[in-house]
Amino acid sequence: MFLLSWVDRINSTLGKIVSFLIWIGMAIIVYEVIARYVFNAPSVWAPGYTQRIFAAYFVLIGAFTLIQGGHVRVDLLLNTRSPRWNALADFLNYSVLVIWGLALCYEGWPYFYETWEWGDTDDSALGHPMWPVMLSLFIGAVMITVQGCVEILRSLILLVRPDLDVKRRGVVV
Repeated sequence: MFLLSWVDRINSTLGKIVSFLIWIGMAIIVYEVIARYVFNAPSVWAPGYTQRIFAAYFVLIGAFTLIQGGHVRVDLLLNTRSPRWNALADFLNYSVLVIWGLALCYEGWPYFYETWEWGDTDDSALGHPMWPVMLSLFIGAVMITVQGCVEILRSLILLVRPDLDVKRRGVVV
């Protein structure tokens, strides 16, 4: 159980740190709106940076959202039957998530490595480097895949022993 709560704590901490990217993105957007509409002097850099900040936020917050139970679920089939049925349904859902996450990890690393190695940039006027976006995609995929594996283990434990309490302990959510 220590390993499960350890992964929960890592993903919760990462999620809380990454959540501050929203404030940075909002500050850049406010700056851009004021510069554009008050001073009639839009920036060249703000759209590209806000796009990257929100992209990193979106992919890095996935595991934390999974811990919080914030992903879309069909409650018509879940939480209406026995604890074993719910555990089986969770097991199947998290198995699909892990397969998807492994595919993202498998494809994400070569994308990151190639953009890093070749120094790829986007086609904006400033030529922003692409490797930070690709790295955040890879890290986000790894973290949600690991969290999915933890949730599979919880589901298996509950499938065998529905009376056990394998909830997230020590994680302030």
